[in-house]
Amino acid sequence: MRIALEAMGGDHGPRPAVEGAVLAAERYNIEVALVGRRRHLERLLTALKVDDPRISIVDAPDVIGMNESPRKTLAKRQSSLAVATDLVKRGEADALVSAGNTGAVLAHTLLSWRTLPHIKKPAIATYLPTAHKDVIVIDAGANVDCKPHQLVHFAIMGSVYAQYVLKREAPRVGLLSNGEEETKGNEVVIETNQLLRQTDLNFLGNVEGNDVFSGDVDVVACDGFTGNVLLKAAEGIASLMFKMMKKEVSRSILAMIGAAAILPAARRIKKRCDYDEYGGAPLLGVNGVAIIAHGRSNKKAFMNALRVAADCYNLNLVRHLHEELIRIGKQIGETADTGAKE
Repeated sequence: MRIALEAMGGDHGPRPAVEGAVLAAERYNIEVALVGRRRHLERLLTALKVDDPRISIVDAPDVIGMNESPRKTLAKRQSSLAVATDLVKRGEADALVSAGNTGAVLAHTLLSWRTLPHIKKPAIATYLPTAHKDVIVIDAGANVDCKPHQLVHFAIMGSVYAQYVLKREAPRVGLLSNGEEETKGNEVVIETNQLLRQTDLNFLGNVEGNDVFSGDVDVVACDGFTGNVLLKAAEGIASLMFKMMKKEVSRSILAMIGAAAILPAARRIKKRCDYDEYGGAPLLGVNGVAIIAHGRSNKKAFMNALRVAADCYNLNLVRHLHEELIRIGKQIGETADTGAKE
């Protein structure tokens, strides 16, 4: 298989992307097409002394900035993102990885690949660590305003991802709300709850913010505004806790001795909270495999993003999503099979 890596996206330029591609090729035997400015990428490969036939370059002279309007970026047909997306559309690559402008990734994949049945708004599925195992939060930022049917779609796609990629049997699905009761939440959440109860998903009902981290559910469905706030708050709390621990440890010799004893455990906890380990978040609902990596991704994060992309492709994730969206769509009264390519 071959993965198109948009090498010019991200906050740190193309070097981490190139280094991550080399690591992915060596560790996971993944073929990577580095998409970007050829001369720049060739210089990097030469500097890194890379001579691996699994690493190739596809020239794309233009670059999309992190703050550019997603709609306006569609006019940049020679950008690294546009070229990488088109490689997948033409069958010259099997998946896309980008750490660039998230809105632009959404816009380009929507225009080029279209969507799966019933889907009008694809969603970003991201990981949050819990007391037991990671939970999938979907949507994590692609859609600020959602309708009940769209939240049901998010729940379906999150469940499929948890089942086939994370190997969770009968994934437990929760709907994020301000109370566990069916009557809690705004009108959209209340109606979504009723719709989810008509499906054969393993729906546990509403979950509150503190329940997300209990490990009692595998998937949390919510709109992108709420999901992004939840994600950023969790990242902030994790950072605060580690900073507070460092500050308290430095207060006395006794505290330093105690800290040394728990250092291995602290490192394991930090690893579980590190986005580098997860690599990237899948964009679910488009008719192809797209992984959105963090803008601050280092070489390890890019390596893992490429691994996730390969897993999604090899496990036929898009086909499973297609089938479940049609099957469960019928349970909630959806009949139109539109959006997916044959």
